[in-house]
Parts: sequence; structure tokens; C-alpha cells
Amino acid sequence: MPLIPEEPQIHESAQGPRAASAAGRTAPTPRPVPGPRSVAAPRPGRPGPGPARPAPPAQRTHGSATPASPRKQNRSAPQIQLIPASAEGALDAAGEAVDLLLDSGRAPGEILVLTTGEQHPWAVHELSFGESAYWAQHDAADDVFYADAASVGRASPRPVVVVAMNGDAADAADAADAAARVLPVALGHARALLIVCGDPKRIDAALGAGV
Repeated sequence: MPLIPEEPQIHESAQGPRAASAAGRTAPTPRPVPGPRSVAAPRPGRPGPGPARPAPPAQRTHGSATPASPRKQNRSAPQIQLIPASAEGALDAAGEAVDLLLDSGRAPGEILVLTTGEQHPWAVHELSFGESAYWAQHDAADDVFYADAASVGRASPRPVVVVAMNGDAADAADAADAAARVLPVALGHARALLIVCGDPKRIDAALGAGV
């Protein structure tokens, strides 16, 4: 009797946290456009599994359905990229941006992540060991560093700054004021690229131009 070939087995590809949709989050965020750099090393540790990140669709610029392209500026000034996100989804959007930057070849020590509201879990964990140890990791500049936007003045400039506008959006005036305070300073700390995850209108107003 002729042998019947076995049916090929279909294996589902293992997807990490970034493939799952975060419960209660807004629509998936666009992907940033990081440039190629040196080989990336692992991300900094966390106190435990973080929230699931949404899978990013095709990227887009604010106000356009066409693929995003960095805003043209003076070559000495950093490029600015906007990832539209709600206050609740900004932290996840920033995490996805960092993953993509590392996957593209950015060295971890080139990236600074700032939060305007709740601190990133990594920052909370590291601060539990004391501020001296926490800022010593910043000074070593060999890993992604997460900080509260209020302490951006203490942070050194890095090639890439990612800002998560995750403050409480209940008070629109306060949220706009936070953006106006944080974004110009964050722009000054970004040597090559500033990625902002948040409300497009507030970001545009704070930076004084559309992105």
C-alpha cells in the first residue's frame, strides 16, 4: 500500500509581548523610523513582566495617510517624529519605539526615555535601590535609561530621546502645560532624533510647529 505523506505541521510563530494588544489601550501605535547604528544589546531589566504592547501597523505622520518621513530641519538639529497616542497608551507606544530602535541597531546607551506621568516600571524598580545607584547607571551610559521628565535637567543629552506623554489627560490645561515645559527641553537633549508619543495637537503647540 502506498504511504500517505504526513500533513505538514503548521507552527504558530512565537510572538513576544509586543504582538499582543494591551487591554484597555487605544489603537495600535505607528512605528518610528530609526536609522541603522551599531549592534544592539539587550534592554535594561525590569522588576517583572510589563504590560503587553500593541502590534504596530504601518507608520504614518500626523495629518497624513502616507508613510511617515522625518521632518526636514537644519542638519545640525535633531529630527522630530510623532507617534499619536492617548495618555493611557503613551507608555506602551514609547516601549514599542524603544524596541524598534534597538532592533534597528541603535545601541542601548544612545536612548533616553522620559515620562511625563507615571514612571516606567524599570525606573521605579531601580530607584528602590536608591537615587545614587539609579543615576550611576545613567552616568555609565551603557543602557537605555528611563527617567521622569521632571528630572530631565539632570540627564545628559543622548542621540535619541523618547518622550511618553502619559500624564493624566483629565485636565487638558495641565496636560498642555506639561507638554510646553517638557518637549522643548527634551528636544535640546536629543542629538539626532526626538520621538514623542502623545496627543498630536499638544505636541505641535509645544514644539511650535507641525511634525
